[in-house]
Amino acid sequence: MTDVVSIVFKPGGKAYYFDPCGFKYEVGDKVIVEMLTGKEMGTIERGVHSVEDDNIPPPLRKVLRKATEKDLKKVEENRQKEAEALPVCEKMIEKHKLDMKLVNVEYSFDGGRIVFFFTSEGRVDFRELVKDLAAHFHTRIELRQIGVRDEAKILGGIGICGQPYCCKRFLNDFQTVSIKMAKEQGLSLNPTKVSGSCGRLMCCLKYEQEAYEYLDTITPRVGATVRTPEGTARVTDANLITGNLWVKEETPEAIPRKVHRSQVKLVTKKKQTKENSNEE
Repeated sequence: MTDVVSIVFKPGGKAYYFDPCGFKYEVGDKVIVEMLTGKEMGTIERGVHSVEDDNIPPPLRKVLRKATEKDLKKVEENRQKEAEALPVCEKMIEKHKLDMKLVNVEYSFDGGRIVFFFTSEGRVDFRELVKDLAAHFHTRIELRQIGVRDEAKILGGIGICGQPYCCKRFLNDFQTVSIKMAKEQGLSLNPTKVSGSCGRLMCCLKYEQEAYEYLDTITPRVGATVRTPEGTARVTDANLITGNLWVKEETPEAIPRKVHRSQVKLVTKKKQTKENSNEE
């Protein structure tokens, strides 16, 4: 077991483990840490706690110190520089006629590196653009291509639910979402109905998937034969959430009736075959 603190570098971003070096830190404290690319400022998401060594990806970097007023001021200055760098890069992109959309700009804490995030449908040869940016800003330049989901996480917005994007608020990692989930949850399979503003399937489809998978195991499916208090019938419709089933006897004059799944028992094919044999 090793004592660590969890630190995030962006709101709603992924938390990383760091060595507190014997010091105590509270949630919300701003700290300076040593990264591979240099010093950065992060926020304590969870104070000192113990973690199994196998769960700590090497190397475990150290927290250098608590952030000072001077550090906080420097970060604010970097935010202003980022706002100024955005239109400069956009003009250079237009000058080089590159098929790319600039999304965000980030200055490193010490100002020794600027990262430009962009989206594009294909690969982009931005070597000349990097040269121009380096000549203008006189520092190390990085251009990083991101996906549309990352773009939504950076820019934020309001989803169809009326709430700010989940990826902007609290999702640390994007979950794998499939159209099969929408089908199992009884949602419309129209892409415009189950897709977020980013154009990909909504992340929230994942939230209740485990519950739907469990309910599916205890709910007879449409077409299944069940034994009800009134006799044997076939399921014509089922609601996983309420547990209500619509069943109908195998007679021409029968009409569907509602019954709860707790009141029925699934008749297996083996049992059905045995009963048919007894009748003969």
